[in-house]
Amino acid sequence: MGEPSIPGAAPRRRRWLVALPLLGFMAVAGLFLVRLYGGDPSQIPSALIGRPAPQTALPQLEGLIQNGVQVPGLDPAAFKGKVSVVNVWASWCVPCHDEAPLLTELGKDKRLQLVGINYKDSPDNARRFLGRYGNPFGFVGVDGNGRGSIEWGVYGVPETFVVGREGTILYKMVGPVTKANFETVLKAEIEKALKAGG
Repeated sequence: MGEPSIPGAAPRRRRWLVALPLLGFMAVAGLFLVRLYGGDPSQIPSALIGRPAPQTALPQLEGLIQNGVQVPGLDPAAFKGKVSVVNVWASWCVPCHDEAPLLTELGKDKRLQLVGINYKDSPDNARRFLGRYGNPFGFVGVDGNGRGSIEWGVYGVPETFVVGREGTILYKMVGPVTKANFETVLKAEIEKALKAGG
């Protein structure tokens, strides 16, 4: 004689087995959401830190004149020998308007050079943007289709990078430069790069 069967036990067990994949999916999705939204997005690590800046050349912003001369586009050779701050921006980006005065202030520091990557923008709007706030950039590369920014590992605009004298990416800031992080974070990283010599 076998064990007496409990009515309804088998269907309950089958329901539990059917629910296992759904529970597994929910656990993985929950972990993904915690990793994605849990924490400060400006602290997203970049795989490019410690690596050479991308060797992506970008064309100049036609008609952007400074001191009577056309501002050059992005030439990767420009990173050699000088600490650079690379800012990815667009005229349609609201936080870019907020950070522009801080970048203009930073542009007065002659120990470094500012490089702008204009992301998916119209040339007229980009020139108007720089005319409104002042152009802090010694180089402005136009990234009309966004491919150059992908090479830089950009998640979205604005983003700012510090590149050392040897052309190595030393720091990445995701999100806007603000009064809160300008002195304590960005300028601190720039000072480190200036002292490092590399």
